[in-house]
Amino acid sequence: MTSAQLEIQLIASLVAIACAIPGTFLVLRKMALISDAISHSILPGLVIGFFITHDLGSPLLIIMAALSGVVTVVLVEFIQKTKLVKEDTAIGLVFPAMFSIGVILISKNANDIHLDTDVVLLGELAFAPFDRFLLDGMDLGPKSLWTIGVILIITLSLLFAFFKELKISTFDAGLATALGFSPAVLHYGLMSVASVTTVGAFDAVGAILVVALMIAPAATAYLLTDNLKKMLLLSVFFGVFSAISGYWLAHWLDASISGSMTTILGMVFLLVYLFAPKRGLISVLYRNKQQQIEVSLLTFLLHLNNHTEKNERHINHLNEHINWQKVRSKSVVDLALRNNMITIDKDIISLTEKGKNFTDKAIDYIITNDDSKIESIKEDFFLFRG
Repeated sequence: MTSAQLEIQLIASLVAIACAIPGTFLVLRKMALISDAISHSILPGLVIGFFITHDLGSPLLIIMAALSGVVTVVLVEFIQKTKLVKEDTAIGLVFPAMFSIGVILISKNANDIHLDTDVVLLGELAFAPFDRFLLDGMDLGPKSLWTIGVILIITLSLLFAFFKELKISTFDAGLATALGFSPAVLHYGLMSVASVTTVGAFDAVGAILVVALMIAPAATAYLLTDNLKKMLLLSVFFGVFSAISGYWLAHWLDASISGSMTTILGMVFLLVYLFAPKRGLISVLYRNKQQQIEVSLLTFLLHLNNHTEKNERHINHLNEHINWQKVRSKSVVDLALRNNMITIDKDIISLTEKGKNFTDKAIDYIITNDDSKIESIKEDFFLFRG
């Protein structure tokens, strides 16, 4: 492995970590789209910063771009608070306008400046090792590495310092206000961090990969845990894993590094989306199927409890009276037998003592609508759930 390859992977990994932290809170606050808005709307700030300094490497560009991102958030919230449009509509109105302003400024006043559209939108990590940070003739590594490294240190410091406040304001803004925190200050602080991180990674990886690294790892982690600390760690893990594996995929395919990393992010999310133990699509479909069977079981047992006539309790009567298909009837009957709720004698179904006890509890729950009682029913009878 060459030094350039190592530097590219290190830069991508640091960007992934720096993006995962604000990205986690954006996902939890249901503001994922705002990262895309910020990544495009910082362009006017970059252009104005360049007009002031005439230096593409000036730190002022980061400051101006961050301010541009905050202005975007303020405008989005202002439009949203009018309640004339929803948040996603407000974002769709603001960030194209901000991005267009930046494009107009470039086309009118900076035609001879290298602000390449492909690099802005896609980024090119392969070029990052060539832009070196030189101090008194000493090569200290790529500029992007130092830029994102400093941003990451600041982000981690703010996270450790305000973790409790961020957690409370994210999940309960009213409680945060009651405890003396200002949700608005924390909100704009988070948006500022997201803006600065986006700008810091802008030149190295481009807007598309920044958005992907900010949202995809956090969204993936959200499907696996309800614990904020675990979600942050999982977000960091998925981001770094996708950055490194995406690089080697690009190396193997001789393709875009940023595109390959984004592809890996998408593949990881898809796998977790399908197979996550609790929130995965397959698990959800399975639980829905189980719940349908449970409702059918309850309907079946209540029917038996309400009828003493043998013809009403004949096994063939299920398809006629309850209007079930034979396959569904067999599943429900087998389930009731396994749980020792019924007995079958000459095709006549009867409730066992356990089955009668269950129906009494179920009727009591239906009448009182007391949620605490349904938990008792699940614990006592729905053993087939595991």
